[in-house]
Amino acid sequence: MTHTPTTAGPPRHAAPDRRPGGSPPYGAGRPGPPSKPPLRPDIQGLRGLAVTLVVLAHAGVPYVAGGYVGVDVFFVISGFLITSGLLREADRSGSLSLRRFYARRALRILPLATLVSLATIAGCRLFASKIRYAEFMHDALAGALYFVNVDLARSGTDYLREGSSPSPFQHLWSLSVEEQFYLLWPVLLLISWKVLRHRWLRALPLGALCLVSYVLGVRATQTSPSWAYFGPHTRLWELGVGALLAFGTGALERVPHQLATSGMWLGLAGIAAAAVLYDADTPFPGHFALLPVLGAALVIAGGCRAPSGSIGLRPLARLGDLSYGWYLWHWPLLMIGPAALGRPAGLRLNLALCAVALLLAWASLRLVENPVRFSAALRRRPTTAVALGLGLSATVVSVALVSTSFPPPISSTARAPGLTATLTRAPNPMSRLTTLLTTSTSTTALPRNLTPQLADIKKKRSAVYRDNCHVDYTGTRSPACVYGDPTATKIVVLYGDSHAAQWFPALERLSRQYGWKLVSLTKSSCKTADITTINGHGPYTSCDTWRKDALARIARLHPMLVLASSSEVATPLKPMKNPRQDWTAGYERVYDRLVRAADHVAVLLDTPWPIGDPVECASTHPLSLQKCEPDQHDAIKNPTLRESNRQGAHRAGATVIDPEPWLCPHSGRCPVAVDDTFVYRDESHMAETYAGALAPVLGQELRRLGFVGG
Repeated sequence: MTHTPTTAGPPRHAAPDRRPGGSPPYGAGRPGPPSKPPLRPDIQGLRGLAVTLVVLAHAGVPYVAGGYVGVDVFFVISGFLITSGLLREADRSGSLSLRRFYARRALRILPLATLVSLATIAGCRLFASKIRYAEFMHDALAGALYFVNVDLARSGTDYLREGSSPSPFQHLWSLSVEEQFYLLWPVLLLISWKVLRHRWLRALPLGALCLVSYVLGVRATQTSPSWAYFGPHTRLWELGVGALLAFGTGALERVPHQLATSGMWLGLAGIAAAAVLYDADTPFPGHFALLPVLGAALVIAGGCRAPSGSIGLRPLARLGDLSYGWYLWHWPLLMIGPAALGRPAGLRLNLALCAVALLLAWASLRLVENPVRFSAALRRRPTTAVALGLGLSATVVSVALVSTSFPPPISSTARAPGLTATLTRAPNPMSRLTTLLTTSTSTTALPRNLTPQLADIKKKRSAVYRDNCHVDYTGTRSPACVYGDPTATKIVVLYGDSHAAQWFPALERLSRQYGWKLVSLTKSSCKTADITTINGHGPYTSCDTWRKDALARIARLHPMLVLASSSEVATPLKPMKNPRQDWTAGYERVYDRLVRAADHVAVLLDTPWPIGDPVECASTHPLSLQKCEPDQHDAIKNPTLRESNRQGAHRAGATVIDPEPWLCPHSGRCPVAVDDTFVYRDESHMAETYAGALAPVLGQELRRLGFVGG
């Protein structure tokens, strides 16, 4: 599997501060009405362009996969306008009023954000995933308190959540980044205004912060993509670029008109190129963020001299007026709309939902945004405005907390026997499991005593994940992870990727039963075959390095038994003329080394794959589980890799164990629930509890092969 900041996961988007052209900027203000700045239709048009790119990219329109760069454009615009207003206030009064600044922010941002959040909570209750309902309510709370970006950065490093669909509240991440920036920037500007005399000196602290932030962003893009994308420390420089432009407005107004216009065209070309050329595999932000950021800066800088919108942005100015609302409404509609309508997501439906979002933006601008932020009473009373903002945030937090306490129910039927106890007591666990699998295909509903409950299956983590023993995509060496009896002389090694790690609960149970020392050596998406694969946007070299180290450690351990396994999903870096032959050779090279290092080597073929995410499917169809169950002929993910794995093991002298009969009957569908236990955790892995329940079956197979005593 590959990992990018978006998938799931997260998508790339922005929720900047926006206002109609001609209204006072967010940062303007002092006691009494502030003076209006010159009209900037170019900035409104730039907003319209940015939000259009973001919306089209999220809708899945071809050729604008890089439309997520709209977030960078918005950050630059926000930094410029906010700082311009702060500088005007400081020039007039010699100081800054933080109370009035946050009052203006509250009136501008919170009324519509609160309305959209409450509407999204209602949509989640009615139509969204029931098993993720508590997670979504947490996201609503995090969005209201402006730390959802930090949550997304953390979850982006969680391998087990990698395939999850995005949250309906995920679009609030960029708003969180902005508010985190504006907790710091006005205070820093106020201090520098008091301490430093010259205007250019007052920009130096921000310039230094921008440089540090940019370097951190470039480094994090390579080492921790989710933190690079969602982290405030890696995005500060983009807002800072806009803020630094505000310091140079006077000089920019004296640039020759032709040069300014040329710069604006060049900036637009840069933004357009990024939107067209970038995609989900672009290592972003990093150095690649320079193109849209500098493009937006050129457009804004040129507009200081030629603000008339002569480069053609004026037609987009109306969209700029609606950009904040359009952004806030479109994402929840895209995430919840298909389920609400009972239709699969697709380009046509997505575009229709985005059009509905635009209508909602138009209505909410007139009915919610403008009446509140232009209220004379609130503008004269900043303390009241701040209190209103706090009250709106508290409302979302309260509704989210109460909603979490009353999750939507998932239907179920009668109680079922306990699978773990049944297989443990069975004289012939394999025979008993075969009978259970056959009878389970006639069971069409979740049992009342499902253990763990459906909503908790994805949360359950074995020790290899809790102890960080399963190596992530960037790691090149496994930590010293020993389970079972650490003092035992009989050593068993679990080796491979996450489809090897899924067997840990069963193998740990057997290790305690037989007194083995269990050593876990697993890494995300790292195949057992000695083949360089693609991960993300380049060669998976960390896998190759890790594999060499792991094989060397196994040779030093000289274990009694090695259990090796990996998934049947991989893309080789170099095209193969004969894939089956090349993969077979790659598997054979590794298994030959293992056979020479260990007394016994057992290769566990990949487990059958379900249809999509069976946990999500079961939450939608708890009384019709057959809709979630694949036919066993469709459950084999890649027959070529499966057969290559089998042949490579046979050639090296390793034993092959096929676990398909442990998950599927002889014919028909593969059940997603057996007795009181759910079979799968996600779209490819077994659930922890089911894997643990299979310990007697795995032990019986190992005894039959003569690897362990009776």
